[in-house]
Amino acid sequence: MSAPSIRMDLLSVLRTLHDVRTDEVLLTSMGNGREWQQFEPHPLDFVHVPSSMGQTQSWGLGIAIAQPSRRVVACCGDGSLLMNLGSLVTIANVAPANFTLLVFDNGVYEVTGGQSTPASNIDQLIGQQIGFARLAEECGFRHTERITTLDEWQRRAETLLKSVGPVCAVLEVAPQTKDYSVRSPGRPKERVREFAATLQESG
Repeated sequence: MSAPSIRMDLLSVLRTLHDVRTDEVLLTSMGNGREWQQFEPHPLDFVHVPSSMGQTQSWGLGIAIAQPSRRVVACCGDGSLLMNLGSLVTIANVAPANFTLLVFDNGVYEVTGGQSTPASNIDQLIGQQIGFARLAEECGFRHTERITTLDEWQRRAETLLKSVGPVCAVLEVAPQTKDYSVRSPGRPKERVREFAATLQESG
């Protein structure tokens, strides 16, 4: 069995992302989107709360294709990524140089009640961790990393947002133990229209 490790606090990880972020489009979803709303809003933020999990990275890919001069950062959880693993192949095939995928790996489907993911169950059964960063590398991402400490993330965050993509960074974070439900950021139709207008005006 693999030895237990102390995982990073999600809010601390997001605070570092907030501190180094400049003019990148930043898409958050589910649990990370809930916590991201604690920071002051940015016009190029979009909290994506879809009816189906795993779509944020695909949506981010579309924006990266449409606006190749703008950096796009898509944030998803490990549970969401498991719902759409094929997106890794699609992203690698398109190979957008302006795209970074951040995967917050907490081992659970947090917003539905904290059930263990199949990947987490494999880790517990055979002591072999599912390597999402390795999966991205095998799919053809230009750069992949797995980050396990806050110090390491603070050193690497800015570079990972600027490096030639596609980039995939997997961050080991602890699951939330309370208040883990999704928090609505507001009316979706109005937010999409406002976000699209911002992209067109500033692109």
